[in-house]
Amino acid sequence: MTQETLTKNQESQQTKQNNPLDLTNKVIIVTGSTRGIGLKIAQTLASQGATIVCTGRKQETAENIASEINKEFNVPTLGIASDISSKESIDQLISKTIETFNQIDVLINNAGITQDNLLLRMKSEEWDSVIDTNLSSVFHSTKAVLRPMMKKKYGKIINITSVVGIMGNAGQSNYAAAKAGIIGFTKSVAKEMGPKGITCNSVAPGFIETDMIKSL
Repeated sequence: MTQETLTKNQESQQTKQNNPLDLTNKVIIVTGSTRGIGLKIAQTLASQGATIVCTGRKQETAENIASEINKEFNVPTLGIASDISSKESIDQLISKTIETFNQIDVLINNAGITQDNLLLRMKSEEWDSVIDTNLSSVFHSTKAVLRPMMKKKYGKIINITSVVGIMGNAGQSNYAAAKAGIIGFTKSVAKEMGPKGITCNSVAPGFIETDMIKSL
């Protein structure tokens, strides 16, 4: 083991000691974790000992990010290409995770896109694409993890929504509708699954400096 590796391991252990959140042996899926908010979430959870499943559009990118997290934080990782607008792709993601780690403890629905336009100019394809990617994906992925979580009587689902889903935004009726839908969906799932030991919460960030908002 090199001195660099030893130093990183020591830093990782120190980070965990400074933070009471110990996620060792917790398997966490973070969708859209190859960049932006999702990447930072994955890195932060890995720093607390979590096993991380990274997803992105391209297999090579997802694998590279997973490898970087593994090297930096010395935790098990898995990189999987996943089209979150596709139920079949989501089912494969869940199956591969269980096949590899035999459990899913936390699902973080983070992946999303924007296709902004004024409503009068918005094409049906722009509406459908954002709703499928940002909202329907949350339905499909949440539903897919419920049985494994119910079997353990434990699970946490965290949905990344947006302040736009609360206050709306001109030129983003599709995005606002999807994010508002996530909030209502989250509250409903929380009421259904809470008694079974599964929590469901949402986080609504404001504008964060990421690649997705550079054009705004």
